[in-house]
Amino acid sequence: MNLSNLKPAEGSKHNDFRRGRGHASGNGKTAGFGHKGQKARSGRPRAGFEGGQMPLYRRLPKRGFNNYNHKEIVAIDIAVLERFEDGATVDVQALKEMGIIKESLDGVKIIGNADLSKKLNVKVDAYSAGAKAKIEAAGGTAEVAE
Repeated sequence: MNLSNLKPAEGSKHNDFRRGRGHASGNGKTAGFGHKGQKARSGRPRAGFEGGQMPLYRRLPKRGFNNYNHKEIVAIDIAVLERFEDGATVDVQALKEMGIIKESLDGVKIIGNADLSKKLNVKVDAYSAGAKAKIEAAGGTAEVAE
């Protein structure tokens, strides 16, 4: 390490300086607002104001719908559970450790498109009817996690 490699600590430098504190500050006098005009004065218009013209956010059509009750459920096929050893307990934490899911946003659901040959104790948020039947047919248990 030498002087040419030195850098300030992460987060220690800020780009907000004191505006309008004299010529020596580098941003005195007009404080970055230029000379005269509506945008140089106090009480200037809000962001997006176009001088009375219909603003862009009102000219563009509204599209789509955002349901605030929507839940992000991660669906996992029952064939993926074959990676676990016979008799293992499968829960959200175990699925993360195996790298099967990155994160469980609002829940994990097991869906049954394949057969299961191992006896597993599965504890996730939801199951399809077929997946629950296949887990229990293999001798395992399918519990809903709290």
